[in-house]
Amino acid sequence: MMEDFSWLGRTTLLIGDEKVKHLSNKHVMVVGMGGVGSFAAEFICRSGIGKMTIIDGDFVDPTNRNRQLPALAINHGVSKADIMAERLKAINPELELNVIKEFVNPEMVEEVLKLNPDYIIDAIDSITPKVTFLKLAYEKNIPTVSSMGAGAKLDPTQLKVVDISKTIICPFAQQVRKVLKQHKIYKGIKAVFSTEMPIKESLMMTDGKNYKKSAYGTISYLPATFGAVTASVVIRDLISE
Repeated sequence: MMEDFSWLGRTTLLIGDEKVKHLSNKHVMVVGMGGVGSFAAEFICRSGIGKMTIIDGDFVDPTNRNRQLPALAINHGVSKADIMAERLKAINPELELNVIKEFVNPEMVEEVLKLNPDYIIDAIDSITPKVTFLKLAYEKNIPTVSSMGAGAKLDPTQLKVVDISKTIICPFAQQVRKVLKQHKIYKGIKAVFSTEMPIKESLMMTDGKNYKKSAYGTISYLPATFGAVTASVVIRDLISE
């Protein structure tokens, strides 16, 4: 076989030309450009997906630099969505990209779901916005993979992909399940979670902005691994259609 020198040549070698073309006709939405979502978005883009929507209303903060792809010492205060948009277009200039610089609320979720993505990656780290997105996507039968808690963990080998009803140990997943049950949603959403016991001593209280009352300590590679696994779920599901 002759080597394919196009930028997706190595991908084509692995999955074949037809599946690469299939991915080029798909639309993936990534919600949240933090430690999980930023890496997930990059991996989705590098797979050759033809259309993406990225959503994040936040700006780079110095505390983001230990784990978030867009966060650098030279861009504090800059929109994460703008930074990621520039990066994704630099990877694939032909990418059709929607950039939504808003925080998640019920009204905006209704609007963005009208874009009809083929798959959603939920990388939201606050319960209320997360469940809002999951509920509405579920009701519209849009395939979704949801990242559970990436904080307070150190071991990337303990990540699992299961139906959300099968998540265990993770306190964040427990909270998400509890609120989803109030909406009569018990299963049917893929979840990426860790079976590692959380390091509870790393918990801190926050100012309550953006629906977050507390946060766990994080390590550089763990959210990125969550991002890689969520992206892999999407790509593997799409190429198996």
